[in-house]
This record gives sequence, structure tokens and C-alpha cells, in this order.
Amino acid sequence: MAKSPLRPCRHAGCPDLTRGGWCAKHRPQHQRRMSAAYHSWYSLPIWTDDLRPAHLLAEPFCCECAASGVRTRATVVDHIKPFRGDWALFVDKTNHQSLCKWHHDRKTAAEQRADRQENAQK
Repeated sequence: MAKSPLRPCRHAGCPDLTRGGWCAKHRPQHQRRMSAAYHSWYSLPIWTDDLRPAHLLAEPFCCECAASGVRTRATVVDHIKPFRGDWALFVDKTNHQSLCKWHHDRKTAAEQRADRQENAQK
């Protein structure tokens, strides 16, 4: 099987040749993502059969859209304060809010950006 050709490292100004795109010195360090164990909580019956549907029935419209006078059907139950593995915070009904996908994705991206900046300062 043929190997891919050697190419310069993707890091600006680095002369090292590599097959993987980045030399060992400049290979990006990926952020640790939410543990798969915590992410799997979203598939538990308490979430899929109880908490999520009950919340969307009680609050069917996106609270962010409603704040600006627009009525949009909510599709996501968001954790106001990220639970980060805290079971009590995960199931706490006062920590849930209804959001449309657009507002949820925007909020999640902002939280992840803040986490990256906080980790970079450590």
C-alpha cells in the first residue's frame, strides 16, 4: 500500500515534513469533550420519557425567542446551568428551559468558548 506524500506542517512557518498534516511539535491538542458517560444520560428513560417531554408540554415555546416577541416552537430542553456530571443538576426541573435549536446551539457554543478560554488561562 502506498504511503501519502510528505508535505510541510500546517503550522505557519514550520519547515518540518509530515504525512499527517501536523508535525509532532504543532499537532493540535483537542479539548476533552463531555464524558460519554454524562452524554449517555440523555438517553435514559428519566430524560426521554419523563423530564424532557413534560417540560416541552409545560413550556412549548422558546424562551429566548419569546423575550424578543417572537413565538417559536421549542425543540430542545436546555440546562440553564451546565450540569457537568452533577446528577442533581441534570434532573433539577428548575435548571431546565425550552429553547429552539438555533438558540440552544448558540448558547452551547458560547459556553464551550468560555470554557476553552478559562482552560487556556490555567
